[in-house]
Amino acid sequence: MRGFRSTLVLLVIFLGLLGYFYFFAAKTPPGGKDDAGPKGKVFAVEADKIEEMQIKSAGGDQTSLKKLNGIWSVVAPVETKADETEATAIATNLASLEKQRVVDENPTDVAQYGLATPRIEVAFRKTGDKDLTKLLLGEKTPTGSDIYAKLPAEKAVFLVSSFLDATFNKTTFDLRDKKILAFEREKVSGLDITTKDGPVSLGLVSAQWQLTKPIAAKADAAAADGAISRLQSAQMKAIVAADVPEKDLAKYGLDKPAVTASVLAGSAKATLAIGKAAEGGDLYARDLARPMVFTVEAALATDLQKKADDYRPKDVFEFKSYNATRIEVTRGTSTVVYERVKGKDGSEKWGQVNPSKDVNQPKVEALLTSLTAIQEDKYVDAKTKTGMDAPVMTVTAKSDGGKKEERITVGKVGNDVFVARKGDPGAAQIAAAKLDDVQKALDALK
Repeated sequence: MRGFRSTLVLLVIFLGLLGYFYFFAAKTPPGGKDDAGPKGKVFAVEADKIEEMQIKSAGGDQTSLKKLNGIWSVVAPVETKADETEATAIATNLASLEKQRVVDENPTDVAQYGLATPRIEVAFRKTGDKDLTKLLLGEKTPTGSDIYAKLPAEKAVFLVSSFLDATFNKTTFDLRDKKILAFEREKVSGLDITTKDGPVSLGLVSAQWQLTKPIAAKADAAAADGAISRLQSAQMKAIVAADVPEKDLAKYGLDKPAVTASVLAGSAKATLAIGKAAEGGDLYARDLARPMVFTVEAALATDLQKKADDYRPKDVFEFKSYNATRIEVTRGTSTVVYERVKGKDGSEKWGQVNPSKDVNQPKVEALLTSLTAIQEDKYVDAKTKTGMDAPVMTVTAKSDGGKKEERITVGKVGNDVFVARKGDPGAAQIAAAKLDDVQKALDALK
């Protein structure tokens, strides 16, 4: 019993010392006073009223930003668009900044807080003010949960949350717009990409994406949109040189780029050229409208180095089971037609119209599912034997109330199965199991 009481006393003493260290030794700096008063806003300002900011990062970068017509711009040391997200985050956090607590009302030496030469300085001017209001940030507290801070005109040292270090400690590169190409997404009408494999061109024709080079064929909208979105969202990793003359481009492999991608928007064109690898694995690149050379991630070049077939549709049929209205299947000399018809009660159901008979609805749905599941594995060249001279099946599908018609021809050579789409050049190989699924679904409807 005595041993238990001794252990309990030691445990209480240990917890007491631990609490003292956390609340006093760790939170209060040498020579500091503890004032656990209520939190309060540091600045009486609204984020949207801030129209100018100056940031000095821990690394020494000094950047000036101004809001022009509601949009942030970097005005020094360079003049360029600002990263709107980064600039807005700083303004928002200045407006909501709170004192976690005051640690020293009248310090005799602010050096102990890292404030004799502040690590970070953030200044701003709101609408109607002539002068900038400044915030000084020093070192983090021993626990790392807060940062020592003060205002130049006041003596008191207070704490702000340490997450603000990442918000305010920004270099000029961090604060500038890092987009590699500038274009209006809604106006894009075409895309040209040239790689070692040759050119690939896509264009919008009647609001539909089409391949125009190296072949004329239907393009997959998702693949085209994905490439354009990739170019729109891609950002510089670093700026190598702000002004590189044409004669020096060979140094970066940009005299003969490995990849060139142009986004067309009417008569306007934005072009990215990607050169050789930089130290660290990134790639040198440039926007042809600017003399600057910067780096981009290597994955961008990989994503752009697609072949023409990668931009072609993977689904053999575009229709879906819910909007299909007619399916016509020919196998050999036999043709069967299924059509969605309205009953006397106004409901729709599938019927077999050639030859005419009632059909099991779930079995028709199974047929539709097997057809919409067919995908191209790969497109084949013109020399490949596809069996199209003696097709095993032809399927014609109508959808959208009969407004849209699609037709495929299926050929077979040995165990290999191929499909050719009406209006599309060439043929593609598909999995033999997909043909088996369609044939089983048809046989189930007999």
